[in-house]
Amino acid sequence: MTPLPPHGSLRRRSVLRALGVAASRVLVPSLWLGALAAPGGVRAAEAELTAFDVSRDEDGVYLNYAVNFELGKGVEDALVKSVPLFFVAEAEVFRDRWYWRDRRIAHTVRVWKIVFQPLTSTYRVTTVGGLSQNYPTRDEALFALSRSSRWKIADAGQLDDGHHYVEFTYRLDITLLPRPMQIGISGQSDWQLVVKRTQRIN
Repeated sequence: MTPLPPHGSLRRRSVLRALGVAASRVLVPSLWLGALAAPGGVRAAEAELTAFDVSRDEDGVYLNYAVNFELGKGVEDALVKSVPLFFVAEAEVFRDRWYWRDRRIAHTVRVWKIVFQPLTSTYRVTTVGGLSQNYPTRDEALFALSRSSRWKIADAGQLDDGHHYVEFTYRLDITLLPRPMQIGISGQSDWQLVVKRTQRIN
């Protein structure tokens, strides 16, 4: 899958528009801030990898993973108020180089948007490719966007006879939220949901 383009690029804007980010900006700023209001001592976000496997065959490198997490109180409140949330899985494949920094040979990204639909009391999950699906409960929606099976992260031709490894990150990406909301949640622990793993490719 094509990596998410850099900030400020026209291509990034078109990708985010496909996910409905632009539409989310029409929300009233006070609604964003109201969704962020939470008393002190709230539960922070927690995440852990419960499954992680990297395999290689004649077609390329594949990644299986599963992430379990609990949303922080502020994130839960925002989701209930129909604020779109964005989750990103990112995998980078590197080749060891003893004489210089390791060379990145592949970079793949997956992005999901989840939003609560109050009229139907369902949760819609949308991917960058434009595929959407509704789920009756929040847990089912989060389950769908927090794991992947046989995700191809590199082609066979990108690897040589050297030593390679994968750096994986799964996170709640607040940089895809509307700018006023980013300012409001900056530094809040319940929005800092991230898990990372590095593993060699056999």
